[in-house]
Amino acid sequence: MLEARPTIMTAVPRLYETLHGRLAGAIKRQGGLKEKLFAKAVELGSKRHKAPASLGFSERVQDAALDLLVRRKVKARFGGRLKALVSGGAPLNLEIGTFFTALGLRLLQGYGQTEAAPVVSCNPPHKVKIHTVGPPLKDVEVRIAEDGELLVRGELVMRGYWNDPESTAQVLKDGWLHTGDIGLLDEDGYIQITDRKKDIIVNSGGDNVSPQRVEGFLTLEPEIAQAMVYGDKQPYLVALLVPRKEFIEEWAAKAGKPPELVGLVAEKIFRDAVGQAVERVNAKLSPVERVRRFALASEPFSLENNMLTPSLKIRRHVIKEAYGAMLDALY
Repeated sequence: MLEARPTIMTAVPRLYETLHGRLAGAIKRQGGLKEKLFAKAVELGSKRHKAPASLGFSERVQDAALDLLVRRKVKARFGGRLKALVSGGAPLNLEIGTFFTALGLRLLQGYGQTEAAPVVSCNPPHKVKIHTVGPPLKDVEVRIAEDGELLVRGELVMRGYWNDPESTAQVLKDGWLHTGDIGLLDEDGYIQITDRKKDIIVNSGGDNVSPQRVEGFLTLEPEIAQAMVYGDKQPYLVALLVPRKEFIEEWAAKAGKPPELVGLVAEKIFRDAVGQAVERVNAKLSPVERVRRFALASEPFSLENNMLTPSLKIRRHVIKEAYGAMLDALY
């Protein structure tokens, strides 16, 4: 980015999560006044984004000063000409979006599918609602079905899957594309995606739980890089976690052990360190969303082991095939 000095960049959320982790980690290592100024810039920027009128006079003065002391330097690290970052391909964690927005980097979340050529909606630069994927683009119709599924209609919708009339009939009904995503429309017509229809977990008590929401909280912790939540028809949630590489290296150096995930997953003291992150997340969640037990994966989810899609979403069925027995053992 420093070399290309882009004006617009599109990426999947995984990149923004990585950038967030590296920025936060670098600032924490510097410590002192720089860390305090950075934290204040994020705090006041977040507050201004959520409710501009909520800033008092002294906070507005501080916020203006932080534009020069912090945000200008952050923008320079991104090339200095950036008009917008665009996120798509998977759900963007709200805290990640707010973080970049607070630092003066406009982040626009959009939504689409290959079957819709491929963009359905995006936040416009003049009115960003970071928890949504924006309003539909011109000439795109959307509506919410009775079961909460998002439906799309317009010239952008495909004619069908190649040589697969059965699958086509399942997703194209009366001209509407059944996206498989659960969502809602707000008063401004902005779309909010809450989960994938097939991914919703229904526990043994009949409660519906969004795994993506819980996974989003887990992967914000500095110890956890990837997570998959599990618990359909079960009394509580469990999770499969992949520790973050930087955390593995730091912990192993202090413990005098090789920084190899395969060996560390068997270490109780290492598992307990990861467990502290799970406890912090559980404190933010409702009782039905809390992760009671967890297991550690022996390798990261990746394209090579087919546990990630090309847009870096986790392939739940592949992960369940590989780790299903381990997850079931947690019950």
